[in-house]
Amino acid sequence: MKYMRLGTKPDTFYTEEATRSILTDVPTDLIIQINNTRYLLHKFPLLLKCGLLQRLWSEPDKDGHPAPILLLNFPGGEPAFELCAKFCYNITINLSAHNFIQAMAAAMHLRMTESVSRGNLITKLEGFFNSCILHGWKDSIITLQNASIMNWYDDQRIIQTCLDFIVDKILTPPSQVTWSYTYTRPGFSRKNHNSAPKDWWTEDISDLNIDLFCSVIYAIRSKKQLPSALIGEAIHVFACKQLPDPDEFDSAQSLSKYEHETMAKNQRVLESTVSLIPSEPGSVSGKFFVRLLKIANLVGASSSVKAELVRGCGRQLDEIEPNDLIFHSLTMPHAFDIDIVETILDNFLRQFTRPPGNEEESERRLSAMKRVALIFDSYLEIIAHDSDLSASKFLDLALTLPEIARQKHDGLYRAIDTFIKEHPELSKSDRKQLCRVIDCQKLSAEARSHAIANDRMPLRTIVQLLYIQQDKVTGTQHGLLKRHSIDPVNIHKQATKMEGREEIRAEERVFKVDPKVAKVAEASSNVVKTSVRGHTREQKKKMI
Repeated sequence: MKYMRLGTKPDTFYTEEATRSILTDVPTDLIIQINNTRYLLHKFPLLLKCGLLQRLWSEPDKDGHPAPILLLNFPGGEPAFELCAKFCYNITINLSAHNFIQAMAAAMHLRMTESVSRGNLITKLEGFFNSCILHGWKDSIITLQNASIMNWYDDQRIIQTCLDFIVDKILTPPSQVTWSYTYTRPGFSRKNHNSAPKDWWTEDISDLNIDLFCSVIYAIRSKKQLPSALIGEAIHVFACKQLPDPDEFDSAQSLSKYEHETMAKNQRVLESTVSLIPSEPGSVSGKFFVRLLKIANLVGASSSVKAELVRGCGRQLDEIEPNDLIFHSLTMPHAFDIDIVETILDNFLRQFTRPPGNEEESERRLSAMKRVALIFDSYLEIIAHDSDLSASKFLDLALTLPEIARQKHDGLYRAIDTFIKEHPELSKSDRKQLCRVIDCQKLSAEARSHAIANDRMPLRTIVQLLYIQQDKVTGTQHGLLKRHSIDPVNIHKQATKMEGREEIRAEERVFKVDPKVAKVAEASSNVVKTSVRGHTREQKKKMI
């Protein structure tokens, strides 16, 4: 950061009660009121350089008392005024990007121009701006920050010049970045890199207010030199810094601490941020869309903004994690907002209504569908713990995905089993309806074994699983007979071995299954085993 020093005299300003004055042998003859502070100064040095004070000054009254000059709502307040006053007294002042805007705003308000006095403060400040601030990345950022804090945009030339400089620096190739910048990403070490990272600029511009940030992003996009994903990363960094963390608010109670003014500000920032997101696919991640949607619910964003975010979540639903879909209800503590997840899933499925353009797109869609099925089944397992969730609602959610989406039903089985476990009051009919959703043919061997021994499963489901288990064994035996068909002795040995294994498995299942269904399960197993033995003997006779 660069500095400029003006003046040569020591600072002799002092405070006495609510009055500021200067140590001198010359009596003061000028009274200036800045907000709540009274200044006792001298007419000659200040009127010489300040056009406004020349206009406002009036002759003393008949008793010789000077009339106070009231400068209410002075830009930059007392600190900015004192910079100008000290300049008039030739007292040393240090200018930097931190106080440049305050000094410029005050000098322009006091009309410290060349027409009033040669070598005046505005000219000095303009020289400092052109020679120092516009040559520093962080100086330009700080200057814009202070302009937004003061809400000072009187000199648009300064604001626009800073914006143009920042955009020009952002478009500089990373290998040519030699200035200081802020980059705090975990695991990044500048010593191990010969050039700056592509997103080196994103953290610094995230300190700007939403209006200036939008100006920077619009200018960058108009140049069409940076990929949309890099612009999306800048938007992501800005949103994480300027918007609240949605995970900190899980109910209306925790949200109530937010003041209305803060809520309105965040709503404006959110809606402007959403409007900046590039339309190109993959510009931002699916997780970021979900984060923004949660914030939109918190700050009461417009329905059009929410709809846009829901579409974004749906397009990239395969990129998120199950926990990302946990939307807490703002009206019911400890409950989940399931309707919004249902809407997101509907938007995801909507893209499958049109035929794929080529084989690559078809494969990508199928891969996304499989990934979403895994995510959604894990989500179902999470919300299954919600005691207020009805069986009919849970069933509707489970049936939302098309049959082709789930290659395996292990995740769906775990979700339904968890729901039944967490809702012991479920009727027999509800349990049957839920378990009918499970395709027992799509369960892995481990899941089938668990379900057979699960006393929460309906009897019909367990019997169906036992038949499928036996069919799997029978299919394995047929495969063995076919592979060893030229060796009758080996056929006999393999069949005998399979029968022995099946008897052991049947005994283990009868031992694990609930007593009330053990009898039915054992009978089903014996029927299938008899069929297997008879089939094996016939095969042996034919081959001998």
